[in-house]
Amino acid sequence: MALLDYTSSSLAYAISLITSSVLIYASYLILLHPLRKFPGPPLARVTDWFAGVHAFKKDLHLEILRTHDKYGDHQPYSLGESSIAVQEVGSIHISSPTCMQQKLSSAEIYQNGRVSKSHTYGSAVRNNVDNVFTARDKRVHQAKRKMISPALTERAVKSFEPSLTEHITVYLKQILNASQASKPVNMSERARYLALDIVTQLSFGYALQAQTSDENHFVSNALAFGLWRGNVWHHLFFLSKFWVYSIWDRVFFESREKYSQLLDRMIRSRMARGTNGERDFYSFISELDPDPDNVRKGGLWWEAHFLVVAGSDTTATTIAATLFYLSRNPRCYQQLANEIRSTFTCTQDIKGGPQLASCHYLRACIDEALRLSPPVPGTLWRTQDPDDDQPLVIDGHVIPKGTIFGVSSYAIHHNEAYFPNSFAFKPERWLEGHTAGGKHTSDAFAAFSVGARSCAGKPMAYLELSLVIARMLWYFDFEPASGSLGEVGGGMAGGPTGRERLGEFQLEDIFTARHDGPYLAFHPRGELWKELESPS
Repeated sequence: MALLDYTSSSLAYAISLITSSVLIYASYLILLHPLRKFPGPPLARVTDWFAGVHAFKKDLHLEILRTHDKYGDHQPYSLGESSIAVQEVGSIHISSPTCMQQKLSSAEIYQNGRVSKSHTYGSAVRNNVDNVFTARDKRVHQAKRKMISPALTERAVKSFEPSLTEHITVYLKQILNASQASKPVNMSERARYLALDIVTQLSFGYALQAQTSDENHFVSNALAFGLWRGNVWHHLFFLSKFWVYSIWDRVFFESREKYSQLLDRMIRSRMARGTNGERDFYSFISELDPDPDNVRKGGLWWEAHFLVVAGSDTTATTIAATLFYLSRNPRCYQQLANEIRSTFTCTQDIKGGPQLASCHYLRACIDEALRLSPPVPGTLWRTQDPDDDQPLVIDGHVIPKGTIFGVSSYAIHHNEAYFPNSFAFKPERWLEGHTAGGKHTSDAFAAFSVGARSCAGKPMAYLELSLVIARMLWYFDFEPASGSLGEVGGGMAGGPTGRERLGEFQLEDIFTARHDGPYLAFHPRGELWKELESPS
């Protein structure tokens, strides 16, 4: 009996101690924490779980926009106990070494030498090996960027174009087959398989054949799951350091290992052919890991993983989003169709070069889709560089060292000061000379990020996107599928906050984006479709 009483009293004491500690810590966060003066959601003041739960729900980009609209019009606001989301362009000041105030745009958070990637990117690092995306040390990143940059020069991109065209032709043939069978096409699925085929071919000369066989369709879901998990860790960083990570890996070992085996096979088959004669990404980064017996632990493995993610998810999202908005905006659709069909005289003319570059409305439609539904909709967190000892000032506020901050592309792309009627699809925003209240749209455009960490594959992405959209409109007319399928991809009337806009292509924020639809019905134009049926 005495032992039971002792146990009960010890338990009560422990509960009392834990409760008191939590209350004391919460009081510190609310009353004394250096970020206490910034407005923000009350729950976010006491726990990182606020952002973590929204990351788990895949709607953090929507919550950041809602929070921005409520708190952040003219100053930074708090999204957690150690983070600030800066949304207003032109509101950033960073102290120079002489303590003078230098006014910067929010984009220059990502361009300033005093700022580096936040520690949360470390949640994606394994075996202490960084890739070009996770590298926080600027010297490491610069070395990796320099290594891959030759693969993304204008000349290199041009050399990749024949392979791009081959895969796009397969994509168009799949659409033709569906149109002849009167079947609507889920463009998210088709775009993912196309993008995967392209990136694996251009990275390692590997024929994944996702468009023509379902054997490797699992790759898309495997990547999405890994990205979603990583985004949760990105906002609940401590989880990546505890046993939660190993349990997660064990539970989902089968799917993770299946993808790892494919990536391993892809790398080994390319290594066996050497660097001579093939000009793919591998030919530029092969120096990273010459040992075929140590593939999964070397630098090449992590660069390969990043290339597959960066070259597939983002492109697929933009293709699907562009087609969604065109199918729901007949005026824009017709204007773009007229531009494509009057610029080119035959299919072979639709290639990289002056003619394609002259299709300004095509580029405007792509940029407007990127603005409305950015492939990376969340916040790329940054922090003051560890080696910088000068005060860091944002909007006149000294930001404590160790605080993470950043700009959500989804939120800034819906800033009414730069994009009036920001949820409307208006490609003319991007035509030369267009401004809103004296502010130019490009000042707030961050679909590819900016600065030294911006997307190195931007030229390749624009070429791929332009060729896909232009060739689709050359061969086909399209419209939303009839019935309920035609509504897939858009919002729902009366749906959750942020999901109620019928004309907005809905994204799930998994660091990159997950989506479904649109389902489109295609109609071949004249006799042009016969070109797609020819063996060549």
